[in-house]
Amino acid sequence: MRELLELLEHDARRPVGELASMLNRSEYEVERDIKNLEKDKIILSYNTLINWEKFGDDTVTAVIEINLTPQREVGFDAIAERIYRFDEVRTVYLMSGSFDLMVIIEGKSLKDVANFVAKRLATIEGVTATRSHFMLKPYKKDGIIINDEERDRRLVVSP
Repeated sequence: MRELLELLEHDARRPVGELASMLNRSEYEVERDIKNLEKDKIILSYNTLINWEKFGDDTVTAVIEINLTPQREVGFDAIAERIYRFDEVRTVYLMSGSFDLMVIIEGKSLKDVANFVAKRLATIEGVTATRSHFMLKPYKKDGIIINDEERDRRLVVSP
């Protein structure tokens, strides 16, 4: 199963026949395993990584560090759930270290992100502090190099 998951994680568009051949299994077995992995919520989604900047859409992405006061009997989970339900929120992690949650959000502009943090995140009961970091330029995301254009890296030699 691990091998199948690793192959799908790297390229979810790989045909079942190719997966079966790589794993020395039948197409039926691979299809059955994929269906079971989806049913068991091991495979949660199939995503496409898009270079939106190259497409022409500009968005602002920010990492927000959040400090919380945990709630009795539920800890951080209830606040995290409230935060991850916002449409602007792309990712939420419980962290160790100097802050409790790391939240990645996207907006149309710096002002949109700032308003979201000030009016929606910071006002949640239990949120004691936020720190925002704006992403300036992506180089690599989810193991994929964003602008991987071949360049001639040889030194120029002149006579």
